[in-house]
Parts: sequence; structure tokens; C-alpha cells
Amino acid sequence: MIRVLSVDDHPLLREGLAAMINNQTDMQLVAEASNGREAVEVFRTHRPDITLMDLQMPETSGIEAMTSIRAEFPDALIIVLTTHAGDVQVSRALKAGARGYLLKGSLRKELLETIRAVYAGQKRVSPELAVEIVEHAAEVALTPREIDVLRLLGGGNANKEIAARLFLSEETVKSHVRSILAKLGARDRTQAWTIGIKRGIIEL
Repeated sequence: MIRVLSVDDHPLLREGLAAMINNQTDMQLVAEASNGREAVEVFRTHRPDITLMDLQMPETSGIEAMTSIRAEFPDALIIVLTTHAGDVQVSRALKAGARGYLLKGSLRKELLETIRAVYAGQKRVSPELAVEIVEHAAEVALTPREIDVLRLLGGGNANKEIAARLFLSEETVKSHVRSILAKLGARDRTQAWTIGIKRGIIEL
């Protein structure tokens, strides 16, 4: 019997997952959590075989919860379920130790098979996400400071405002913006910010 923990801040989604899982003869939902902090506590209590983890949650994010769980239980098997398809988001989750990554829109088709595959020792990523990861694999990643600048481009902030908020000179901000546009293949600041959101480099 594969024992499953479900972590999501939407009760309806957890209800749907519970129905799908408990309908199977080889798996059982043993516990639920509604945020990342709770997830760590519930994991300690139940030690599930598989944890289904949302990324965007109040209090503690899915990535932080995963990192905490795996620091204590390195063999924890975690599958990320999310609405976000960005390749950078996927890479972050895989680096944090996720063994699977599924879009919530494809759960009906892929969830049960993915739980079984990950339990059997495989890694699983939705095919459309795998394509996106490969597409951007050769690109140079933004530096942490460039990500800070990119985040502030979204509010229509001028270089002067960004410089003041990040305690940088205007020249340095200009240089970061040029580098961001080149790395993301964006023609202007707005497009760079949009690409950043789409790929999961920054969050709304």
C-alpha cells in the first residue's frame, strides 16, 4: 500500500485528490496539510511514502517545505503539483529534491501513474515541462541581483527608482537591465518581466 500525504491550500483540490487516491487498491491518503509549515509537521508524524506538494502556499512555500523535509528525511519522495509551467520553477523544485513535477491540469491523466512510478524509484516530469527545460538548458541564468532588478521592472519603475531601492548606482542598474534583456532574448523591459513570470524566474 502506497501511503500518500497531500499538501495544498485549496480544500477542493485536496478533496479531489483524496477521492482519486482512495479509489485505488494499492494506495491510500494518510494525511493532508494546507500550507508548507504544516506539511513538515504532518510529514514527521505520518512518514508517508509519497508527498504531493503544491508550490504556491501561504506561510511557507512548497520549495521551503520540501527543503526542510528532505533535510530531515533525505529519502522522502515528493511530487510537485502546480499550475506554474515555468522551466526555472521546475529546475528549482528538482534541485530541492522533487522526484516528480506535474501540472494540475493534467492530474486526471498522469497523477496515479506518476505516484506509482516515483514510488518504484523513477523520476517523472510532465512531457510539456520536459520540452521547456530542454529548450532553455543552454541559456545563461540570471544572477540573484539581476533577478532583483527584473522583479522591479514589472512595476514600471525607472532605473533611478530601482537604483534607490536596491542601493545601486543608476549605471549599475542600466548594465543589469542590458544583461537581462540579452539573456532573456527580450526586446524591452516589459517583455523581459513577462518572460520572467512565464518561466518562473520571478513570481507575481
